Amino acid sequence: MTDHVLYRKEGMVGILTMNRPEVLNAMSDEMLEGLIAYTQQAIDDPDVRCLVLTGAGRGFCAGGDVKAMAAGAGDGVSGTGGMAARAFRLRQRVEISRLLHEGGIPTVAAVNGAAAGAGLSLAMACDLRIASDQAKFTTAFARVGFSGDFGGTWFLQRLVGPARARELYFLSPVIDAQEAARIGLVNEVVPQERFWDRVMEVANRLAGGPPIAYARMKDNFVFGATHSLSETLTREAENHTFCGSTEDHRNAARAFVEKREPVFQGR
Repeated sequence: MTDHVLYRKEGMVGILTMNRPEVLNAMSDEMLEGLIAYTQQAIDDPDVRCLVLTGAGRGFCAGGDVKAMAAGAGDGVSGTGGMAARAFRLRQRVEISRLLHEGGIPTVAAVNGAAAGAGLSLAMACDLRIASDQAKFTTAFARVGFSGDFGGTWFLQRLVGPARARELYFLSPVIDAQEAARIGLVNEVVPQERFWDRVMEVANRLAGGPPIAYARMKDNFVFGATHSLSETLTREAENHTFCGSTEDHRNAARAFVEKREPVFQGR
């Protein structure tokens, strides 16, 4: 598989690193193929209970490779075929956002540096976002005449509200990590020297949590985003009842009564 993406496991945490540091991890076809393949691999691996997405070097992901776009390639929407065929190819590439958002394990974006355009969309697709105090954020699409992809418009208005999301897309300001936290775009800002330690602290806590319950929690959130309250109450009841039938729930209830930490086995 391509070296534009690196994947490794530390205990029960999968770590997925976008690896084109010389261009701030701007996307390539090889990177996107690797992201999709490794993310699906992590979701399917019973030994992986949390997935961290980050970037090599000083950037998280600059989004599309604008230099390649200017040369007439690498924009994800050019190539042979008509408009429908090109849109279909792009839709295949952006599947990574759905996997990060809907896959049955918690996902954490470790935003170590600049997150722009589709790179910001990938960060927003994750369940949690931890930012270095050196991180910067921008939608960037308007600056290159694009409307946006990778689910960014869907995620952003849910994180910061529709009016602020439109502002960030239409005007494309660059905001720092503290402002991103203030408006709800990221969960936490950490000084650079403690950044990775904090990322792994959160990731390991998630990895040690109840995997079945986390998967059902994610399902509740995804379902509830596009369904009515009544429908979501039904979905929650179904998922809650299922979790109540698991060994993890029974063991955790006993641990709570006995005032000890539960050990979750995913059963």
